[in-house]
Amino acid sequence: TLGRFSTEQTLTSSFCRRKKTCYLLLFFLKNSENIFLCVFLDVFTGTSDPYVKFKVAGKEVFRSKTIHKNLNPVWDEKVSLLVESLREPLYMKVFDYDFGLQDDFMGSAYLYLESLEHQRTLDVTLDLKDPHYPNHDLGSLELAVTLIPKEGDFRETHQSLRLSDVHRKAQLWRGIVSISLIEAHDLQPMDANGLSDPYVKFRMGHQKYKSKTIPKTLNPQWREQFDFHLYDEQGGFIDVTLWDKDAGKKDDFMGRCQVDLSLLSKECTHRLDLPLEEGEGTLVLLVTLTASTAVSIADLSVNVLDDLHERKEILHRYSLLRSFHNIKDVGMVQVKVIRAEGLMAADVTGKSDPFCVVELSNDRLQTHTVYKNLNPEWNKVFTFNVKDIHSVLEVTVYDEDRDRSADFLGKVAIPLLNIQNGERKAYALKSKELTGPTKGVIFLEIDVIYNIVKAGLRTLIPIEPKYIEEEPRVSKQLLLQNFNRVRRCIMFLINAGCYINSCFEWESPQRSICAFLLFVVVVWNFELYMLPLLLLMLLAWNYFLIASGKDTRQGDVVSSDSERKGFMNKLYAIQDVCISVQNALDEVASYGERIKNTFNWTVPFLSWLAIVALCAATLAVYFIPLRYIVLAWGVNKFTKKLRDPYSIDNNELLDFLSRVPSDVQVVCIPYNIHRGWLPQDCNS
Repeated sequence: TLGRFSTEQTLTSSFCRRKKTCYLLLFFLKNSENIFLCVFLDVFTGTSDPYVKFKVAGKEVFRSKTIHKNLNPVWDEKVSLLVESLREPLYMKVFDYDFGLQDDFMGSAYLYLESLEHQRTLDVTLDLKDPHYPNHDLGSLELAVTLIPKEGDFRETHQSLRLSDVHRKAQLWRGIVSISLIEAHDLQPMDANGLSDPYVKFRMGHQKYKSKTIPKTLNPQWREQFDFHLYDEQGGFIDVTLWDKDAGKKDDFMGRCQVDLSLLSKECTHRLDLPLEEGEGTLVLLVTLTASTAVSIADLSVNVLDDLHERKEILHRYSLLRSFHNIKDVGMVQVKVIRAEGLMAADVTGKSDPFCVVELSNDRLQTHTVYKNLNPEWNKVFTFNVKDIHSVLEVTVYDEDRDRSADFLGKVAIPLLNIQNGERKAYALKSKELTGPTKGVIFLEIDVIYNIVKAGLRTLIPIEPKYIEEEPRVSKQLLLQNFNRVRRCIMFLINAGCYINSCFEWESPQRSICAFLLFVVVVWNFELYMLPLLLLMLLAWNYFLIASGKDTRQGDVVSSDSERKGFMNKLYAIQDVCISVQNALDEVASYGERIKNTFNWTVPFLSWLAIVALCAATLAVYFIPLRYIVLAWGVNKFTKKLRDPYSIDNNELLDFLSRVPSDVQVVCIPYNIHRGWLPQDCNS
């Protein structure tokens, strides 16, 4: 039978001359293979910000939350652990949290499990020590520990306890707070024109969001939605601040308000009209609290999908019969991070201290650190909620450094739609930009379960913005790469236009005859349904090419330039890009200004000519069906070269616009509307 016990203990310590009185409650369930360990921690501390790390066999198995600046902090935390063997001691390390700095080490102690008696509460006093200064007195821990053996197979007998209780306690966040930023009323004018350019900032803990800026208004409407992760079941506070955007100087503060989540009921939407403190006006929000078991981390033995009952429930939750129940809950993904091999050596000792971070949209979990190892084994299971089936799962390996930020070792990015369920696969690690390989591979096993109807519906709504994202930086290489991408798209359109024009030019009589007959048949029998049908046929044709092994997509893949170019070659390439962008912007701006100047009567002759042409076009379209007009235009284009082999191809509309001056030309050549063009010195 499964044994239970309840006992209290007193933990008294003096960390760096600060006295602390603690209460620690330990529950042990043991068999010949595994030990089931539950820890309850309640600490009353002094002026520090302490937290405790628990490790078994070098793996961090639990870390308490930090109580900030509190003379009587209460944790009230529980955690469930699986210990493989009694031979491995429980290692406890106490730290003082320092924001922005390295946390202060306050002492450590070992609890040797083999020394504990079974089915008997034993008082143990552990002295906290610093390995570098073993003679320093850092206080002591007093624990009451009980080991209770049980009979039977733990996995089979208590599968439901392990999955429903242990897995639940491993949750890293307890729910989702969805905030819809609707609008604001009667804001304070901050600009000289009597208006403002307001935007809103949200903050809850480390999670931050920023809305778009609505220019020149005191009653903005945003209609934006943001999701926060709720880590505390008791709720929390969301700080909301309103700002006025000012170009070139510091933004103006317009007011603040706060949302107390503990006052809001779950599973329903609340409309909040919040008056702004330290400012004027009202902010309108819609807030919804949703309980969730979406994200968790556990050992491989705690695996939801391996339990037939749990897997059946998950499959039922995302079945087609529940397609319209909780549309936002598209599915779930389970990631098993097994191990890595052949990692890069990041330390001077020729080793690394690797840990793994798994990210899906705004969900971010990490494994424990395996010290001094280039072939670490983590054996962890991560469970995420899928809100967008088009999301990309990112797995990044870092090297832990105590004195500075972690070093990057490698990364893989896996689209959820490309995952083969249950396949254990070795993924080669890539660089941070995913443009080239780096050293090492990581072994993952991933399962994705989702509802295809929900996934399709969620595709038609905006993508969730990421609140953990690097600031964009100017990159010459990225500029050149993006320019080449745009040039490839433009060249595709130009080549398509040249192909069509070759049909008009009768370069290949057989192709021109076929194109002419197809044009006449399509125009004569054209219906609106043919537009989506054409796109459908294009998709089907490309699918046929891919299925038959004639994949034409390889030329569309953007790859990095592996050649090492000299400094001058790079400089010339950047110069060519800048000149091309400059000319393209001038061309686009010139045509836009010429269209505007046609309607502004900058050149009256051309404006009158446009009136005549538009009147003729209006009468023609009014009296003649559009089908006949298009047919006549096509017949003229196809037969023009046959009627006059030496004619020069032209576009009448572009020829007309080329006569209209752009704004730059108008500045250089002033024009009198009654007298016509008066060429003058541009400098006068």
